[in-house]
Amino acid sequence: MTPNDFRRLALSFPGAEEKSHMNHPDFRANGRIFATLSHAKMSLGMVKLTPIEQEMFCKSEPEMFTPVPGGWGRMGCTHVILKAAKKASVQKAMEAAWQLATTMKPSKKALKAAATKKTKR
Repeated sequence: MTPNDFRRLALSFPGAEEKSHMNHPDFRANGRIFATLSHAKMSLGMVKLTPIEQEMFCKSEPEMFTPVPGGWGRMGCTHVILKAAKKASVQKAMEAAWQLATTMKPSKKALKAAATKKTKR
């Protein structure tokens, strides 16, 4: 999987949009990040899963998925090794991440942006 394949997949989910976070692309739904792309030469993506989902993906396909080091990883952030990634597997993980983002309450930034948009009409 290439970084562009990862990007297209992330943007295929309803309401998904691309923004930037810490100088790399991120993908958001409901104002919440559900996936990111690392710097191109590192060839990594990231999906935000629950810790239980992370464990399932990492155990079933360790060549494709690995926890992000440190605290973010303990919270479910999971690296996607793009060189080894298969679209069907990444799509399942990304759908779980997107689902998590869309079921959480909207981020404060998203709520503020929506309120600003309404007042400009």
